[in-house]
Amino acid sequence: MSDNKSIVEDPNSAKASSRRKFLGQAAAVSTVVASGSVAANNLPPNVPAWQKHLGKPVNSNPYGQPSKYESDVRRLRVPWLTPDSIASISFTPLAEIKGMISPNGLAFERDHGGLPTIDPKQHRLMIHGLVDKPIILTMEDIERFPTVSRVHFIECPANSAMEWKGPQVGRLQFTHGMTNCCEWTGVPLKYILEEVGVKPEGKWLLAEGADSASMSRSIPMEKALDDTLVVFGQNGEALRPEQGYPLRLLTPGWEGNTSIKWLRRIEITAEPSYQREETSKYTDLLNPQDPEHKDLIGKAYLFSWIMEAKAIITFPCPEKPLKGHGKYVMNGLAWTGTGKIKHVDVSLDGGINWQQAELNGLVLDKCWTRFSLTFEWNGEEILLQSRATGEDGYVQPTLKQLRKARGVASIYHNNAIHTWKINKNGEVESVQV
Repeated sequence: MSDNKSIVEDPNSAKASSRRKFLGQAAAVSTVVASGSVAANNLPPNVPAWQKHLGKPVNSNPYGQPSKYESDVRRLRVPWLTPDSIASISFTPLAEIKGMISPNGLAFERDHGGLPTIDPKQHRLMIHGLVDKPIILTMEDIERFPTVSRVHFIECPANSAMEWKGPQVGRLQFTHGMTNCCEWTGVPLKYILEEVGVKPEGKWLLAEGADSASMSRSIPMEKALDDTLVVFGQNGEALRPEQGYPLRLLTPGWEGNTSIKWLRRIEITAEPSYQREETSKYTDLLNPQDPEHKDLIGKAYLFSWIMEAKAIITFPCPEKPLKGHGKYVMNGLAWTGTGKIKHVDVSLDGGINWQQAELNGLVLDKCWTRFSLTFEWNGEEILLQSRATGEDGYVQPTLKQLRKARGVASIYHNNAIHTWKINKNGEVESVQV
């Protein structure tokens, strides 16, 4: 074991000097921004105004709420994306997420028939079909089963869909915001299936929601018995209504549409139930111009559940430009539906050269993983990219590679490497190279 001296930084070391320079640059930028404003009266050596009087009493807001200074941190819609707001999407503000967990109020939402208001005392989960003992469970019944809490991401397969043909939107929130990552609490589905007894011929299940669209998806029994959860808790509280209150399914690492919200029915079947769900909607086109797929022209992948490895730089980004020359810490998020992130590489020149980023914090299965890289910006235009590699060896593809396989008419599963261009004024825009 080393002694204390070996872990105390020498104030005269190159590392310490570099850190002082880095922090000094940041302080200088802050001072320039604040100087000459009323806010300067609250800066050292002055005593800030809020320190001169008593604050609000404890429990002023029993549930709590964000600071008023964070009022611009919220989910947003793209009005022209869907014909109406009933079957629509709101996007997670990824640039504002501080860690690996999405706050409940910021987790993206996707509805197919509007948001139902469900009384949990009247809600039931029916399980029937190819089972020995059909059952109807109340919420109290479900919460009596052994429960677990796991942190997993959810991603809509249409995340980044608008970028297939070219840059369409100018914010990270809209290019990649159809994803969230939360702590989910509930019952492993396999415990409930053991209770009802699945017949040998039961190879699939049809999960249906209690929304007006009766949103439903077929899921193979292997996934149901693996890591699928019947969830009632999200980040330490009950599910939010837009996240499926009071009950939802969670299929970690798979398309978000398979994690049926407002779960009311599970039917065990021998085959997938094509006629009673939206399976045909969630298909992935193959590129009809690709010679390698000439025998598959006009065809598509019907089942492509897994959300494959993806990484995106969250700072700098269009919402978070650079302010002045100097050193910065680039931050980002990576995830994969096949397990853990193994490493993330970052390029400053549009994919010509790569360097490995540092993974920050926990690296969990089918979960957001934060990464960072310190870089210096001297005012030149640069092209930022990030590339995730999963523990299974899968490497996030380039846009060219993905288009070769699927053309530009696809909608789902765009996990291509994304490019941010930093302009000479520090502003950031989405480009494709």
